[in-house]
Amino acid sequence: MPRPSRRSRSLRRVHIRIPSGISKLVYKKRKPRKAVCGECEAVLQGVPRERPTKMMNLSKSQKRPERKYGGVLCPSCTKRKIIANVRRI
Repeated sequence: MPRPSRRSRSLRRVHIRIPSGISKLVYKKRKPRKAVCGECEAVLQGVPRERPTKMMNLSKSQKRPERKYGGVLCPSCTKRKIIANVRRI
């Protein structure tokens, strides 16, 4: 039986094969949920689903799209917002 801290389902169970050829059960933390648009709740493309420690090691351009509101709004909401801002001026 696994030790008490490993019995929780907040840890996912992964079977890996170690160099000796034996299959072993490893406990890993789950990935965070997908990034969503701030307005329409659509899933954002180009934003990785990684743990904070892995995100720290990614470059800025790999963390989110290189455009206005990249990583915050989806392309269609971005387009609407930019057009609305231009018309306001």
